[in-house]
Amino acid sequence: MSCHRYQHVSNRRDFLARSGLGLGSAALAHLFSADAGAAEKEAALAQLTHFAPKAKRVICLFQSGGPSHLELFDDKPVLRQRFDEDLPESISRGQRITGMVASQKRFAVQPSRWNYQPGGKSGTMISDLMPHTRAISDEICLIRSMHTEAINHDPAITFFQTGSQLPGRPSMGAWTDYGLGRLNENLPSFVVLISVNKQNSGQGLLARLWGSGFLPSGHQGVQFRSAGEPVLYLNDPQGIDRGRRRMMLDGIAELNQQSFARRGDPEIETRITQAEMAYRMQSSVPELMDLKGEPEHVLNSYGPDVTEPGSFARNCLLARRMAERGVRFIQLYHRDWDHHGGIQDRLPQMALDTDQPSAALVRDLKQRGLLEDTLVIWGGEFGRTPYAQGGANLEKYGRDHHGKAFSIWMAGGGIKGGMSYGATDDFGFNVEQNPVHIHDLQATILHCLGMDHTKLTYRFQGRQFRLTDVHGHVVKGILS
Repeated sequence: MSCHRYQHVSNRRDFLARSGLGLGSAALAHLFSADAGAAEKEAALAQLTHFAPKAKRVICLFQSGGPSHLELFDDKPVLRQRFDEDLPESISRGQRITGMVASQKRFAVQPSRWNYQPGGKSGTMISDLMPHTRAISDEICLIRSMHTEAINHDPAITFFQTGSQLPGRPSMGAWTDYGLGRLNENLPSFVVLISVNKQNSGQGLLARLWGSGFLPSGHQGVQFRSAGEPVLYLNDPQGIDRGRRRMMLDGIAELNQQSFARRGDPEIETRITQAEMAYRMQSSVPELMDLKGEPEHVLNSYGPDVTEPGSFARNCLLARRMAERGVRFIQLYHRDWDHHGGIQDRLPQMALDTDQPSAALVRDLKQRGLLEDTLVIWGGEFGRTPYAQGGANLEKYGRDHHGKAFSIWMAGGGIKGGMSYGATDDFGFNVEQNPVHIHDLQATILHCLGMDHTKLTYRFQGRQFRLTDVHGHVVKGILS
């Protein structure tokens, strides 16, 4: 393909490839205009999906660093019975290990130091570290049979978010926006919020995790900051009023239109669209971020940290407000789950950060009638090993990365509540029943949104790409 292809408006192949899309976009633009009614918008969305969706939006509560399934969701009495014994070779089966435990002479079994109790009518066993999550166990589906190939953070998080361990692919939120479009013209369709434990920084996160990859750049996530302006340059400079700002944008748009007419680069159209979105966000974002109208009992339900900007609790409340306002994909990250040591001190801190706000979010959505069509996902990139890192007899033991088996939970948006799915062996090391791969999870998320993961594709470098690559099966056993 010539590097000079943008020097003309369009060639014959471009015209034929884009003409159908252009007509569809024009029709959708009319239906999604301010004057279009709710029924028209629903009809337009129905045309975009492959079948009737159960969920309209997704809230992903991603716990960056790899939460220990053995301490939180997967009780293993055998670990207590075999404390400090070597993990049997029949269980480990030559599993890959990270460089952090490669020099260990022993892989000693380490049980959890916290007890488990049944929750709700379902009786789902959940750790004492997560009492609020246990209280909503009848609303969630706990999947104990997740597995992944990656054993280090960056490839594992990238795999979870994009379907590939290698960077450069579009994220789940970008695929969702590409497939379904936005519900609110005044807010981005894909928003990212990041929080971190107060005492530790945790693993870093790169913006490519919510990037658009090879999709048009307008589909990438917009990160809202925890301090200062939620979005940089949201406010007009001193001395610039709305009228002058409008005049400036119109002038820039005219120049961009002239550039597009000469070059035909679709990214120029994206630039025009995003500038208009930024203008509308100057009014919509301050209203979204202002919690003064929230009742006291709602604020209290999310816990004491809800008043602290940038906290996980506050971000959960903002996620609910975004869901109300039609944000399609809301991605929360909470950092510092990477506990190679000091689990007995650090894990309770993380549970305290996330347990109550996560449960409050599910309850809040349900109370407002939003849970039925909002898919909530809680989980990290992998789990932790049943053997101790540093030695099982140490007071400040840790656990290494483990991708062979881990747990997540889902709620709302087409998922059965009050159930557990899948099981691991007695050591929590291998999946024994109903394995769920990362690609299976991604296929199921798209299914809940009404999209067939094998048909949501984008042609790039001569082949059709999709979120699940050439893999993935919908996990029908958890669907309502």
